Amino acid sequence: MALPVEEWRLCAARRWAALEPAVRERLAAASLHDTLRLGCGLLRPEAEAAALSRLCRRARAGKEPAAARFYREEGNRLFGRRRYGAAVRLYSQAASHELPGCPEVSVCFANRSAALFHLGHFEVCLEDIARAESHGYPDRLLPKVLLRKADCLLCLGRLQEAADALSAVESKIAMDGIMTTHQTLLKKLSQLRIKIHEKESCPEPAREARDDIQRKSEIWEKNHSISGASSSLTLNFDIERGRHLVASQDILPGQNLLKEEAFVSVLCPGESRLLQDSSETAWDTRVTNADLYCHRCLRQLLASVPCRGCSYAKYCSQNCADVAWEQYHRTECSLGALLLTLGVFCHVALRTVLLAGFAEVSRLVEWSHDDDKNLHNLEARCKHPSEAPDTRTGTRGIPGCNDDGQYQSSYQAVFNLLPHAEKHSPEHKFLCVLSVVAICKQLQEAGLEAAVLNQESSEKWSKPKTCENPSGELSPELKIMAEAMLRHVLQLQCNAQAITVMQESGSGDGAVVNKKPVRLATAFFPVLSLLNHSCCPNTSVSFTGTAATVRASQPIPSGQEIFHCYGPHRCRMRVAERQQLLSQYFFECHCQACLDELESDVKSVVSMRNSFCCPSCWASMQGEDMLRCSNEACAISVSRESLSCRVRDLQQQIKKALELLRDRKADQAIKMLLKCQMDARNFLSPEHLLMGEMEDHLAQVYATLGKWQDAARHLERSIEIVEMHHGPSSVEMGHELFKLAQILFNGFAVSEALSTIQRAEEILSVHYGPQSTQIQELQEMKTCLLELPRSILQRT
Repeated sequence: MALPVEEWRLCAARRWAALEPAVRERLAAASLHDTLRLGCGLLRPEAEAAALSRLCRRARAGKEPAAARFYREEGNRLFGRRRYGAAVRLYSQAASHELPGCPEVSVCFANRSAALFHLGHFEVCLEDIARAESHGYPDRLLPKVLLRKADCLLCLGRLQEAADALSAVESKIAMDGIMTTHQTLLKKLSQLRIKIHEKESCPEPAREARDDIQRKSEIWEKNHSISGASSSLTLNFDIERGRHLVASQDILPGQNLLKEEAFVSVLCPGESRLLQDSSETAWDTRVTNADLYCHRCLRQLLASVPCRGCSYAKYCSQNCADVAWEQYHRTECSLGALLLTLGVFCHVALRTVLLAGFAEVSRLVEWSHDDDKNLHNLEARCKHPSEAPDTRTGTRGIPGCNDDGQYQSSYQAVFNLLPHAEKHSPEHKFLCVLSVVAICKQLQEAGLEAAVLNQESSEKWSKPKTCENPSGELSPELKIMAEAMLRHVLQLQCNAQAITVMQESGSGDGAVVNKKPVRLATAFFPVLSLLNHSCCPNTSVSFTGTAATVRASQPIPSGQEIFHCYGPHRCRMRVAERQQLLSQYFFECHCQACLDELESDVKSVVSMRNSFCCPSCWASMQGEDMLRCSNEACAISVSRESLSCRVRDLQQQIKKALELLRDRKADQAIKMLLKCQMDARNFLSPEHLLMGEMEDHLAQVYATLGKWQDAARHLERSIEIVEMHHGPSSVEMGHELFKLAQILFNGFAVSEALSTIQRAEEILSVHYGPQSTQIQELQEMKTCLLELPRSILQRT
């Protein structure tokens, strides 16, 4: 959730309404500096601060041994039912709630290693065994874990290490003195000895390297003025468009234009992190992104390393945990519940100033106060055209650029992103300032000011000192940090970049993997923020961890501006809907797609998607609120709302069908989807996107049954509709072709599979590049098919 929880927003709104009109007027017209100064005295300890404290109790971010026991027992239960993936996640939750130094955490790691072993993740299993040993795993249980270690090493082909591990097990059992208690282990040990001997006698042949899959990295010439950008781009500035990027040469589809690491990113926690009622005691077993991805590098988690101070932060490795602690988490750790309550934007603002450091934050805040330099502010330049930088002399003078005229992915560039302070509503600014002041007061009360100001050594897991300012007034240094944070919270409305990931939907255990884009984190990308919006962009943006890559999605001639879609796309929304959503960015879109729809009678792509057909004669329905059949001989009319209601009912039925599929009731799911399809044909046009979605779901169900021809037939119909809506070279088309390639591959339709793989590769390489996971999977399928015996290839 980007903004604070609803209860805090309502609390701030009541406080705003209760202010004297003169105070509201001053706040509405105040600069960021004056807004912060006024806001510091408006957070009352007995009212707003107390209400916020109560709300924070709903966000469970601390260590709770009772929760650890619950999650460990739930993990054991699912492990017994052989649901090893779910058991791994529950053991991770248990480990995150165990207190530092508590021996029970070693049991969590050992249990998780068992589940990982059954899943075939042997390297990660070994890491968990090492964690269990280092955290004091009970001596009496150690032989079982050491045998698992030997088994892992054997599976990995590390025979000498496996033999050494077995010797350690034998020594351990002999030291125990009571051999009868380890009869099962001795039998297992004997079996492993035989396996090692067999492997040594008949070693596996070395695998041939696949040069066709391991492609060379993309080569490009870097831009000397814009960090991470290609030399094919230039940075320009004008009054209408502000800072923007332009092609300095002709650009081909798929060409890499920009690679940028986020200056700061914060994982989106998921709604289940906040309880609806503080009286709730049941522990939540639902899985969110906070459980699935590293909180620092955003890599997918298999066996997380928990923070030693809180139950919320989880990492992919001890190194990530240590770096996060050093850079920002030692300050954030004790504020977990507060940050979850105040939302991701406030969290990003705090982490931004922590990463920048007090010296740099102070320098830029003081610079922003200098009246002599006000006209260097981009918003002021837009009001004073004569003061705009002269781009004929290069980029020097463009806001965000350093003294050498370079625009870097730096805090200076972040600071110079537009906050649009005068365009936000006074109520929203007041909410933001109260939230920022609440964070800084909590930092001060927790004795974390020295850590925030980088004035103390970052001793690992050191406890904060007590507050040295009992008056509650923020120190001058914290006010500087608070002002910068207020600026960043306001900037995020227009400059926040969602980091997305293609996430598997459904159970994920089928032969065909269905993926959809999911918002994973919110970040500042100062260079990516230079791209202006278009509802029909000429680029595609993809993410790997915290890094963004921008590629040309179509030919871009020299001199054309580089555009990025902020969300409202011409293929997903009508122009009126797009304009309404884009109003949050404080501009009115005049891209070519909007102009075409506004100035002509051309029917938009989305109009087709939302079109209905006559329930009597199946001709198209026309109109706005009241729809009438386009067939003059038919007098049928019906309200749009009633048909929209039928669509919602249909979507609920489809949802139930997918639940049946997840419960492995495929035959019932097919019957329900076919009935939905029959009902839909009575009032939806054949090209309606929901018709395509049903074909896609039917393909998914038939694939789970191994009926590959039926699955391919339904997916091909879905692809026709996707192509109609999104275009033949769209990323949506690429994803559908990828699924079709999987179905044809599993059905041994070799020639069709090879041609589909080629089409999918051509599209996805443009949007994701040749190194992407999907491209490599397609190449592996192609290699496998081409290695089939010639007799099979000829038959297909």
